[in-house]
Amino acid sequence: MQWEQLLSLRKQGDKTKRIRVEEDETRLAFEVDYDRIIFSSAFRSLQDKTQVIPLSKTDFVHTRLTHSLEVSVVGRSLGRQAGKAILQKHPQLKDSLGYNTNDFGAIVAAASLAHDIGNPPFGHSGEKAIGDFFLNGTGKRFKQHLSEKQYQDLIDFEGNANGFKILTQSREGVAGGLRLTFATLGAFMKYPKESLPKRPTTDICDKKFGVFQTDAAFFSEVAAELGLIKRGNLGDVHYNRHPLAFLVEAADDICYTIIDFEDGINLGWIDESFALEYLSKLIKDTVNITKYNQLKSTSDRISYLRSLAINRLIQDAVTIFIENEEQILKGEFSVSLMDKSKFKAQIKDIIKISIEKIYKSKEVIDKEIAGYKILTTLLEAFTQAIENKYNGNSTHYDNLILEELKSSVNFSSSELYYPLMDCCSYIAGLTDGNALLTFNKLSGKNV
Repeated sequence: MQWEQLLSLRKQGDKTKRIRVEEDETRLAFEVDYDRIIFSSAFRSLQDKTQVIPLSKTDFVHTRLTHSLEVSVVGRSLGRQAGKAILQKHPQLKDSLGYNTNDFGAIVAAASLAHDIGNPPFGHSGEKAIGDFFLNGTGKRFKQHLSEKQYQDLIDFEGNANGFKILTQSREGVAGGLRLTFATLGAFMKYPKESLPKRPTTDICDKKFGVFQTDAAFFSEVAAELGLIKRGNLGDVHYNRHPLAFLVEAADDICYTIIDFEDGINLGWIDESFALEYLSKLIKDTVNITKYNQLKSTSDRISYLRSLAINRLIQDAVTIFIENEEQILKGEFSVSLMDKSKFKAQIKDIIKISIEKIYKSKEVIDKEIAGYKILTTLLEAFTQAIENKYNGNSTHYDNLILEELKSSVNFSSSELYYPLMDCCSYIAGLTDGNALLTFNKLSGKNV
């Protein structure tokens, strides 16, 4: 892969080539990407979507919105620091083409900002609820109407693929979705493959999938423009990652490792003594014990340790990226940056205690169960209405249900897959609160 292609400024629908040296320095395309994401309704909805603790009303914990903003900040730092080193190794990018350090930061920041934009309500249990409905629930009746890959899209419903759909799918009056640069879309594509074959290798880019069949053609167009390396069998949508996707992943890994841990301490679920014990292993040569002891509140002390830990992990991730840049460009780097971290053992210890004290806590499990029931009820009602319309025997109730979906579901295709996928994307786009409100409406409550 070549950086000249990987930094493509092209956008969906462009008829002429965009060139970096011709960009308006006061309104750079990569920065426009960030703006378009942050002003989108899909991004704003993340303020009422679960990060770790579903339906939590406490001020302590992060939502998908605050998490995504923090990941974008870390991503910007990663991108700028890596970009500085890349430009030193490849001076023609700056001297001939006009790219600068901040371009790398802007691309990674924008992709990081959008990294959770396709996730359903109620955290990762939301993805599982949608998939389980089609695999084990009444939704399995649709299998006979779908191709193997279409059915796999539904039973393994994936927030990353839904994110690509949200960012790029045309709607009435909105051609090309948000029309982001292909460089940002490439950095967003952590898993540049379709749902089948499932996990064909142990390579990190094959861990999940990143595109539904609805969007596979444009996904391949983006990959071709960026010069991503083709993988897998002829005819499959399957590529190596854009190099900057490794930095987006690292930004997310750093934030959820450290900040979920911080949330657990602030909630009182993890004793503060663990913070000094576990985080000090990351920052033991940078922490100022005198300053730490002067801080009076738990949140201030944890905030101080958190900032030092994140900075240390950023430096480590950039070092790993630059040391392995040649392998990454050849498509021969097969793990996440944090898997190569010299702090891997410390990260593992932090995640282990977060799993025990937070992810498996009674509050989290109880509310994930509630979220599972809510989404299953919505899927039951919406897919039944879609099926009846498809078969030409809609009831009055079905028509009322479809009013809820009319601006989101396209019935123009003769294939049932497309309205079903639109329905899942619609449900995934609901906030936790709106999903609960719709559930109550369908249950006849609060009328």
